Amino acid sequence: MIRLRSAAESTFGGLPGAFWWLWIGTLVNRIGGFVLPFFAFYVTGPLHRSAALAGAVAALFGAGAAVSGVVGGVLADRIGRKPTLVGSQLANAVTIVVLGYARSPWALALGALMVGLATNAFRPAQNAMIADMVPVGDRVRAYALNFWAINLGFSFSMAAVGLVTQFGYRTLFYADAATTTLCALLIAVLVPDSTPVATVRARASSSAKRDGDGHSRDGLGTVLRDRTFVAFVATTFLLLIVFMQINAALPMAMSASGLSAAQFGRISAINGVLIVLLQMPVTRLLKRYREGRVLAGAGLVIGAGFGLLAFGQSIEMYVLCVVVMTLGEIGNTPTGQAVSARLSQDHLRGRYQGVYQLAWTLSQVVAPLVGGVVISAYGGTPLWIGCFAVTALTALAFLRIGKQVERRVAVARSAEVEQTRQAQSSAQIADGQQPEFATA
Repeated sequence: MIRLRSAAESTFGGLPGAFWWLWIGTLVNRIGGFVLPFFAFYVTGPLHRSAALAGAVAALFGAGAAVSGVVGGVLADRIGRKPTLVGSQLANAVTIVVLGYARSPWALALGALMVGLATNAFRPAQNAMIADMVPVGDRVRAYALNFWAINLGFSFSMAAVGLVTQFGYRTLFYADAATTTLCALLIAVLVPDSTPVATVRARASSSAKRDGDGHSRDGLGTVLRDRTFVAFVATTFLLLIVFMQINAALPMAMSASGLSAAQFGRISAINGVLIVLLQMPVTRLLKRYREGRVLAGAGLVIGAGFGLLAFGQSIEMYVLCVVVMTLGEIGNTPTGQAVSARLSQDHLRGRYQGVYQLAWTLSQVVAPLVGGVVISAYGGTPLWIGCFAVTALTALAFLRIGKQVERRVAVARSAEVEQTRQAQSSAQIADGQQPEFATA
């Protein structure tokens, strides 16, 4: 009983109340996330459109999401975390309802693009807000809890989608929009804006920081000139191209092996179930290790999951692949978000998170292309071996990036100590006292 209470406290204790309201909003939003997972089925099924159109619509959604992630990050820094969160959620609810009335190919394409432009602006603002309100030592746990809420809500929505469709497919769109609106209201009423004072000051003084062409020098350019962060995003992108094969090459391979769509659905569901069951216990175990090592190890585990398929493609091997790969995902996702927050400056945190989101959105576009081309040209086995080889390279990169992050954090801490020392010394001199740490 004591050990159970201790585990619960180490998992849920010590986080600010505002974080939990944000967490509840995320859970509510994901519980109603009916539309996007089933949109391709909706287009090819009830609407009787072609698979080519479904793929094109999905690509337009991905393009919109890639743009909105960066725009949402910029807005989170410029107008604040909370306004961006609430505004993007309300815009998302409206565009989802409009998409529910689209029928022609052009309307479906435009509707999917608009949903993509609205939906992903939420993520960088949310991740920046978590970094604002949660101390550095608890951020991996906070991001893990947020990731847990996403998967818990997703599991519930997938279980409930059959019940909802009994009232007609348009009900999916209304239910999704309703929970998205409820999430926005929860944040608007119960979550204070966490935008740091440094961000507000930087915004107020931005006119003094403009170059001769009138452009601010302290914006996305600053993020893109951060070599450590750009290397981190690029490495994450390579790893995610491998990870996203779970939705790209894996279903192709299962179909070629004679497995049905129902069997693919049941095997894929293992991913969400394991995250719900293991995310927080595994996060507690990994807390003792440095972030660079966690990212490197998690990447290797993801690659090993896919690499197992080089030894056989039975239903048991597919199950084992998903289990192993999910363990790597559990270690990678919250740790990667925490590293992104650690590398960012307070007043640019939204932009950092927006650029980090690009690794996720672009990988969703590139992964199906890579997986499809390799399987068509060479078959599955070279792809699975290649997946492991790529993750081995990313592991080496993450180890190096981890050392750079640690050095940067140490320099920042030294600078903070020096600033504190100088401030104390100045205060003592102003009071006519001899500074305590003055040297002879």
